Amino acid sequence: MSDSVIHSISGAAGGIIAMTATYPLIFLSTRAAVETKKEDKSAYQAVLDIIKREGILGLYSGLNSSLLGIAVTNGVYYYFYERSRGIILKSRGGGKGLSALESILTGVIAGSATTIISNPIWVVQTSQAVRTLNAPSIDSSQPKITVEKLGFLDTIQNILARDGLGAFWRGIGPALVLVINPVLQYTVFEQLKNFLIARRTNKLRAAGAATALVVLSDWDFFFLGALSKLIATSSTYPYIVMKSRLQAGQASALKYRSSLHGLLTILKEEGVDGLYKGVGSKLTQSVLTAAILFAGQRRIYEMSKRAMGTV
Repeated sequence: MSDSVIHSISGAAGGIIAMTATYPLIFLSTRAAVETKKEDKSAYQAVLDIIKREGILGLYSGLNSSLLGIAVTNGVYYYFYERSRGIILKSRGGGKGLSALESILTGVIAGSATTIISNPIWVVQTSQAVRTLNAPSIDSSQPKITVEKLGFLDTIQNILARDGLGAFWRGIGPALVLVINPVLQYTVFEQLKNFLIARRTNKLRAAGAATALVVLSDWDFFFLGALSKLIATSSTYPYIVMKSRLQAGQASALKYRSSLHGLLTILKEEGVDGLYKGVGSKLTQSVLTAAILFAGQRRIYEMSKRAMGTV
């Protein structure tokens, strides 16, 4: 089994673990990003409202498609990333680290392939997450309306019947723009990792270790993954809002003629706050997910290599 495939499987497994641990935060940020009403509601109040209306399992609506999505996304991304990385390093020889420009190129290749392949899954997940969004709250004076929750296959059938096959690529424009998110994440991660290794190597050599070999710990990967994702998500969040609204397929997003027009429309109608709805829970979720993913993927990768006797 090739190294790229092992990285791919490890990335998919690490992503499933991270997604399961942080899914309620994804659910909350998706709901907030799609919501167009101006409501001053804390994350705590939003959780209480969802639990009252849909039960505790309401916080996990769309989890099945999210787990499939993250497995496919991470599997494809890690495969193309490691494959591209290997080709670049082999072509030029020299050290094992990528330069900033090489990291960006590798990330663009991996991110573009991943976005095109996985977009239909995220359309299904977003549709599941926001399906009960417009149901009356528990304190509403309107008659109680029960909105049926749909499973993964039922949601696919519903989207096909209502909007056709092309609907599975809703939001592909901002999704491709958002390739910059993992590009930033992995570029920052790679450069921070190289910096940390170089710094510790120099310290060891200064202390008299002629053949110093630095190995980063799980905690190193955890914190480097968290910091790199914090920078990436903070920089690209307005496009995350735009992508979520388009993928949800709600009427309010039909008026957006393009991603730029959508951003300007949100800015005009909802202010700057509209571009950052749900940013708190999204940042928390993204940072935790990335930290768990980077640490978990590395550990699973090393265990897989040892199991096959290649380490």
